[in-house]
Amino acid sequence: MKLEKTVVAAAIVVVVASGVAAVAVPDAMADPTDDLRPGNLDIEEVPISPGEVTGETATLAVEARLSHFGNPTENVTVLFRATDSESNLVATERSVDVGSLEGDRETPVRTNLTVDREGGYAIETIVFRDGERVDVARRSVSGLEALTPAYAESNVEFAETGAVQPVSVAIGSSDDSEVRLDLSGALTNEGDAQTSDLEVTFTARQAESNVVADRVTVPVGDIRAGRTATVDAEVSVPNEYNYYVDAVLWRDGVHVDSAQSVANLDPSERISADETEEEVAFEASDFESEPGEEMSRDRGEADGTSEETPGFGVAVGLIAVLATALLARRRST
Repeated sequence: MKLEKTVVAAAIVVVVASGVAAVAVPDAMADPTDDLRPGNLDIEEVPISPGEVTGETATLAVEARLSHFGNPTENVTVLFRATDSESNLVATERSVDVGSLEGDRETPVRTNLTVDREGGYAIETIVFRDGERVDVARRSVSGLEALTPAYAESNVEFAETGAVQPVSVAIGSSDDSEVRLDLSGALTNEGDAQTSDLEVTFTARQAESNVVADRVTVPVGDIRAGRTATVDAEVSVPNEYNYYVDAVLWRDGVHVDSAQSVANLDPSERISADETEEEVAFEASDFESEPGEEMSRDRGEADGTSEETPGFGVAVGLIAVLATALLARRRST
């Protein structure tokens, strides 16, 4: 009995000692593998903004904000990739070596991706740890053609308000063969400083043939900040035709802005200003398609299901009705 009591007492002492050690030194009982496991690493957000813009290319400033906590994480790299939205071909990619991350904090990783200034791109940001992919973020950009190159930037443009027309046309003197058109362009300086070194080219082209009847270029005076000024010119064109009047604003030989009006001189037919231009805006956004929606749509196509009424369409339905009517008539006779 004494031996059994001694063994039990020793076991109790060992258990109590272990409990005291665990309370006094919390890390004494920790799994030693915890000290070797790298910390948590993921992408919080990926802001994208336009950078330098030229006539052919646009530079996108991409920043990946990496969130890290836990043990130090070594050998971290970030791959930035731009893929053309239409062709799905990789346009450019860059890899940034981040090194080691320690502590609980966010770390910004930045790079520039230069792509053609047209269409849109899918931007992928991939984080690697020791060559193993740990997180990925996807965004898209579109409307790059709307970004203005530095050489074409100007705070002056043709005014477009309800009370002020960008280009006005008035009938001047005329004779049996020609008429003079008095033209006026309204320009607004939306900047903070006075502008100069501008000129406007007015072109009158016959509507049906698109033949240029007359063209004139006139200088624009200084326009103070926030003010609207007018530039006047005149052209002579053959009478009894309709004309488009194009106005182009130039700065040091660079096309800055344009506007259009019409001159209806043919009493039997009238035209209106062309409205073929479509406004495009640069936009950076997350991908909108959801994996679940794509999967259900693909499954529906694979099963051959559709929301449309099955059959061959309205024409076959009409033939079936006519055939039924003829058959009923034959039976009745």
